[in-house]
Amino acid sequence: MAKVSSRLVFYFPGFDPLDAAAHHRRYQRSAAQSAKTFGLDFTVGDVVATEAGHRVDIAAVHGADATQTALYIHDHNTLISQLRAASLWKQIALGFQAGAGIIREGGALAYFRHAWRFGLFFLFPFLLIALGVAGAALIAALPLLLDVSAFLCLLTVPLGYFFFVKGVMPFSERFHTLHLFADWRFALAVGRDERIARDWIEAVAAKVLLALQQPSQEVLFVSHSMGASLALAVAGRVLELKPDAFDGRSVSFVTLGGAALQCGLLSSASRLRQSIGVMARHADVKWFDIQCLTDPIHLYKCHTAKLTGHGDAIQPKIVPIRFKHSLSTERYRKNKTNFLRMHRQYVLGSDRKSGFDFTLLTAGPLPAASFAELRSDKPPDMFR
Repeated sequence: MAKVSSRLVFYFPGFDPLDAAAHHRRYQRSAAQSAKTFGLDFTVGDVVATEAGHRVDIAAVHGADATQTALYIHDHNTLISQLRAASLWKQIALGFQAGAGIIREGGALAYFRHAWRFGLFFLFPFLLIALGVAGAALIAALPLLLDVSAFLCLLTVPLGYFFFVKGVMPFSERFHTLHLFADWRFALAVGRDERIARDWIEAVAAKVLLALQQPSQEVLFVSHSMGASLALAVAGRVLELKPDAFDGRSVSFVTLGGAALQCGLLSSASRLRQSIGVMARHADVKWFDIQCLTDPIHLYKCHTAKLTGHGDAIQPKIVPIRFKHSLSTERYRKNKTNFLRMHRQYVLGSDRKSGFDFTLLTAGPLPAASFAELRSDKPPDMFR
């Protein structure tokens, strides 16, 4: 298989509260781990703010050949910080408001219809906080329920409040509940093409167009989780602004644990669905979706293009992987029940040679499109 000498990568992370510098540090750690696993020499440069975005230059040496990669990190940490800036009670109220919006727009029903585990993921933070509120209300109303003096409510109401604030909320934050509320608020904003999302999409599309002016042997759009919706929206906007932006270039579009349907299944998400169709039908784009059964935070085995009204387009190939093939037995056993940790594993380093590795995909010598044909339990031929 011919090796890639130069690559241009646009990376859209998931809904993690990390800025470009933090994603860069994570990438450095993952690259160091994967380098040992696959016997490659990765040199990850500093993250540099440029007009085209936060850029990291990576050199990978394999034998006598070298691959140069320019990776642009398009994080949305500023938006996450904005969504998390409100008070506790406002975040809870806005979270439930967003949840109601997801239900009204048919998202919740669609999640359960096509991927019931993702439906449970949607319900989880709302049920957890609702139970906490019910418990606090029960404590507050105990005097009335026990038919004793109502004046005792002067004691039980503060006690119920204390139970919720000092007991329920610290416990719920073990599961990142308020962060999940922000995630659903943002999903609704992306689906509805609200200003908080549209302004970001417009700004990043302009940066991508600027970066595309540089030559490269291949172009890779890679996204994780919620980043899939943003990557699709940005790529669609790029092609609106410059229809020939991808013409004649080898473009791969890869979603890792992609949750584009989180937004795409909402009734208001017409513009996002249009972008999905444009990407699915583009002759110069090879789109594939890497999925893992042990990750419940995506719509497993769901075809993004088909479920958003593009059944006549070439469907992105679903590439199943198993994290147990890339992790040591001990590490896999330790993390497999932590669903948030498993969801992040797509962009972390590997302990064992397998058919998928994030650093190998984004900065290694193999063409990105070749990962659509690999088996999870077998590493690429050149690394066996």
